[in-house]
This record gives sequence, structure tokens and C-alpha cells, in this order.
Amino acid sequence: QLQLVESGGGSVQPGESLRLSCTASGSGFGLYAVGWFRQAPGKEREFVARINWNGGSTYYADSVKGRFTISRDNAKNTVWLQMNSLKDEDTAVYYCAARPVVTTAYRYWGQGTQVTVSS
Repeated sequence: QLQLVESGGGSVQPGESLRLSCTASGSGFGLYAVGWFRQAPGKEREFVARINWNGGSTYYADSVKGRFTISRDNAKNTVWLQMNSLKDEDTAVYYCAARPVVTTAYRYWGQGTQVTVSS
């Protein structure tokens, strides 16, 4: 079982950057793919990015491709989401989630961290 904790959210202006962290406790973090999701007020949760168990494969939503970078260090039980060139529409609560590599369903979720982009 994993527990996930996100951190690094905050309030920034358009064009600025933030780096979110997702730190796991529990065993077997290296056996999980990890994804970032976000939910804006009044909208459904949407996929942002994911990374496979060893960091060798990543995938991004079109809306963040070229601006966001997902990475991980299994020795630190941490996944990061580097967010550059932030836009107003990136404002949301960001969640990380983990799924066993043999499944497609995300099993564990963090509590979320707020990102606000506003001038």
C-alpha cells in the first residue's frame, strides 16, 4: 500500500514556473506508474501527465505538452511535475496517483495541491 503526498503548489503569475512533488511512503514505489491529474472549479478531473515505473516512458496531455515535464527518482520515492510557462487555464488542484504496472486503474491518490495562475 502507498500513501501519496503532493507539495509545491502556490500562486504565480502567467509565464512563471512551479515544480510539484509527489512523495510516496510504503513499499514498492518502483513497481507503480504515476500520473498527475488536475481539477479546476466546476470541471471534471483531467489527466495531465504520467510516467512509467522506471521513468523510461512519459506521456502528456496535449494542453501541457512542451510546457510540463514529469520525472521520478525511485530512490527518493518521489515524482515531480515541472510546470513552465504557466497559463491562467492551468489553475486547478493537482493530484498525483499511482497504479500497479500490470493494471490500468489508479489505485492510490494524494490529497491534492492548489495551483493558481493569475495576473
